[in-house]
Amino acid sequence: MADDISKVEFAGLTPGEKQEGDTSAGQNMQLLYDLAVEVNVRLGATMMTIKELINLFPGSVVELDRMAGESCDLFVNDVLIGKGEVVVINDNFGLRITDIISSEDRLKSL
Repeated sequence: MADDISKVEFAGLTPGEKQEGDTSAGQNMQLLYDLAVEVNVRLGATMMTIKELINLFPGSVVELDRMAGESCDLFVNDVLIGKGEVVVINDNFGLRITDIISSEDRLKSL
């Protein structure tokens, strides 16, 4: 059966050369524009025991690991992509982005 295996050879590409069926990068990006992604802003975190969790009631205060005024983390599909500060817009909370994390830094954190 090993005799049936042969090496595959692909034609080389030169810069700027298009293959049949290729589209421009702009058209490829447009295919992604309508995809939905989950965006989350994380104010902070804490660890609690089950007992502490069960004893929460309306009015309880949960202390987070961030100082007041400290930046919040911006996640897209559970990947940290930036940081920002909380703002109020027409009685809603929002995030003013202050920093976008470079792709190199995101790769280092994996």
